[in-house]
Amino acid sequence: MSQFRQIDGQFLASPQITVEDVALAKELGVTLIINNRPEGESDNQTPGAEIAAAAQDAGIAYVAIPVTHAGFSMPQVDAFQQALRQAGDAPVLAYCRSGTRSTLLWALAQAANGANPFEIAAKAAAGGYDIGPIRAQVDILSARASG
Repeated sequence: MSQFRQIDGQFLASPQITVEDVALAKELGVTLIINNRPEGESDNQTPGAEIAAAAQDAGIAYVAIPVTHAGFSMPQVDAFQQALRQAGDAPVLAYCRSGTRSTLLWALAQAANGANPFEIAAKAAAGGYDIGPIRAQVDILSARASG
């Protein structure tokens, strides 16, 4: 079973999930699962298609926004923002190999919405993640969004 980490009231991040983890996500009220892991990244990962099928069977929406170790792009940030908007206030679970890329993408999306960079960093840290590698981008996106 994966370790779901609460980042804020809506967002949970996790290392790679399994088909069985989808049932736990359903119990927690998750209405959207975001896969941030590229297919074939490792031999032991559950294929996205299997997670997508389990999510559909559980009545949970699923979207793939793969992020490689090359970094993040604005289209990925935009897609993540859109996915969160569509989920409304309902819980969202995002996963990758360790949960780090999912949390960093969440941080960038929050910053692009104008959230306070210090609050973003604190929420990520409380969930066990460090946004240090992208802190400059978070600051820039937040400043742009705030006008």
